[in-house]
Amino acid sequence: MVTKQNLPILIRIFSYSILATTFVFLVNNVLTIWFDWPGIKQLFSNYGLFGFKKLSKPLEGSLLTFAFIQLFFYLISVLIVIFYVFKSINQTLESDAEILTKFTSYIIRSSFWAVLIVGAVDLLISFMVVERLVEPIFGETLKKKLIIPSFRITFVHFPLILISFIIGYFTRTVGFIWLAVLVVGSEFAIVISRFIFGYEQAFQGDLVRFWYSALYLFASAYALMHEGHVRVDVLYTGFSERKKAWSNSIGSLVLGIPLCLIVIFLGMSNKASIINGPVSAFEITQQGSNGLYLLYLMAVYLAVFAVSMLTQFTSYFMSSSYKILKN
Repeated sequence: MVTKQNLPILIRIFSYSILATTFVFLVNNVLTIWFDWPGIKQLFSNYGLFGFKKLSKPLEGSLLTFAFIQLFFYLISVLIVIFYVFKSINQTLESDAEILTKFTSYIIRSSFWAVLIVGAVDLLISFMVVERLVEPIFGETLKKKLIIPSFRITFVHFPLILISFIIGYFTRTVGFIWLAVLVVGSEFAIVISRFIFGYEQAFQGDLVRFWYSALYLFASAYALMHEGHVRVDVLYTGFSERKKAWSNSIGSLVLGIPLCLIVIFLGMSNKASIINGPVSAFEITQQGSNGLYLLYLMAVYLAVFAVSMLTQFTSYFMSSSYKILKN
């Protein structure tokens, strides 16, 4: 029986389960796209479950084992959530919300460093390739490799992204102001180089779009953390604190969380989906070696946006629920 005493426990299990299963979905997505694991859709289709059309060629051997392992990941994630909730039985929903907010901050902080560092390094590489500086400095072999998207992305971008997440762990500030300054500065540099020096390359405009897109999408979760989003507050302003908590709780649960889940699940539903497609194909701009090799990362922005907003909406839901149950 659900009582006011055990309701916080159920809310904690429900909230953390959403995040845990989403994380498992992301892990399974990597295993399916990059390592050719079958995925649970194929497992359900193998047995004709839940309306999936039965496979013409059934899964067998290691593929069937991998599919069951991927399903097991979901089950174990929920069990871990239940174990964690009961182990921290005295932890309040407010404390949980603070933990999730810190995690959201880490995601967007690290993502900021990633777009800053990767953008700057890729700009330098593209400049050196266009101006034919790579060959005399590093040799013909490396020059040929650097214009291959799979090589540059795998051996330059991915390590820099990993370093960025390490930097994000040790820093505590979010550099959106600096990113905005960099967007303005890079646009100003284009104007100066074009109209004064008569120099313009595709990678200059690519960098502006790359940084501006990151600023727009990553700042959404940051603004939500600090109540920075514009509200249609004709009614909300006059609400009591309890009514505001109800409004935020219902809004997060009915609108915010489902929207983020839709972006994640549809964006990564298959290899050709809007997020998976550009990443798996190492998609770059149409300018080729004259532009930046970052178009695939702009698809990843959607995933970062959805995950960070999902985490923060869940935090919002838990903190609002705490205010409701406290009274």
